[in-house]
Amino acid sequence: METKTQSPTPAEVRAAREAANLSQTEAAALIHCTRDAWSKWESGTREMHLAFWELFAVKSANIKSPAE
Repeated sequence: METKTQSPTPAEVRAAREAANLSQTEAAALIHCTRDAWSKWESGTREMHLAFWELFAVKSANIKSPAE
């Protein structure tokens, strides 16, 4: 994931979650927010704050894929 200076797009949020092979509930739990907040970020109803985006990037990078 590249360093951003603005909030990620809903498509970027969803793509990052799917790349980590996580459900919305699992992704939300990883960064200590609610599934509802995550859903709103993916739908574009609410912008994801860069702090959450960066936290997700750092924490999801440590997740092993099922093939590993």
